[in-house]
Amino acid sequence: MKISFIVLTYNRTETLLPVLRSLAAQCDARHEVLVADDGSNPENVALLMSGCPTFNCSVRHIWHPDTGFTAAAARNLGAHFSEGDYLVFLDGDCIPGKSFVAAHALLAEPGYFVNGSRVLLSERLTSQVVDAKVDLPAQSAFFWLCAWLRGDSNKLLHVLRWPWSLFRLKQGFEWRGIRSCNMAVWREDFVAVNGFDETFEGWGHEDADLVLRLSHLPVRRKNGFLATEVFHLWHPESRRDHESVNRQKVFERMKTGVVIAEKGLSQISLDPSVRVTPLH
Repeated sequence: MKISFIVLTYNRTETLLPVLRSLAAQCDARHEVLVADDGSNPENVALLMSGCPTFNCSVRHIWHPDTGFTAAAARNLGAHFSEGDYLVFLDGDCIPGKSFVAAHALLAEPGYFVNGSRVLLSERLTSQVVDAKVDLPAQSAFFWLCAWLRGDSNKLLHVLRWPWSLFRLKQGFEWRGIRSCNMAVWREDFVAVNGFDETFEGWGHEDADLVLRLSHLPVRRKNGFLATEVFHLWHPESRRDHESVNRQKVFERMKTGVVIAEKGLSQISLDPSVRVTPLH
């Protein structure tokens, strides 16, 4: 199978580049990378163009104009241009661990999506990563023990590996722990639910809505702990003006068997301002 890694970004090229460097060290001809850009300014785009590492697979930058927080639309656009059988969604501030690509390939199974795991980092350690003083995927278990003791990492168990499916499978819909910053789904399932629902405005819960609709197909959940970890770089908390509205929308949909996104993949109408640019 071919795997498409769709990396969401917006005006944080300094965190995006470490993400791409980790993917570049792991990807080959069986993969492709699409940077789904939610309208970054010209300065950040220029930094990406000049700093993107060399890959052994196709890498493209998919940019649409900045009209506010439209992560669902940016991810759908990345999926629209992707060519893979299996889609892995990442955020541009979540650095994949050194076995991330192989772990997602191993856990891919028809009838399931994979809910990835993350390790939260402190502002101090994030600054060191952004300044290229620390290469997170290359660090040892001892490094992570020290980071955890200092409060620079919220987890330590990620240094272990659990490659098997035992204890990973979930039945039905469970809201807890859903993270579109690290999530994998078969293309045919993503298309069947019409992708992310772009009617979710602002920050929050479009990922829970996607998982709810997948569960109605049904597609079951497989958790990616101790295998698919990403290192989530610190950032100030996003504005959550629409969070309660979005949450309520998911609660209402939980009472139904809704499968199809109200506005998603099938409603994409490519604006002439959308830009698709190879990165090497």
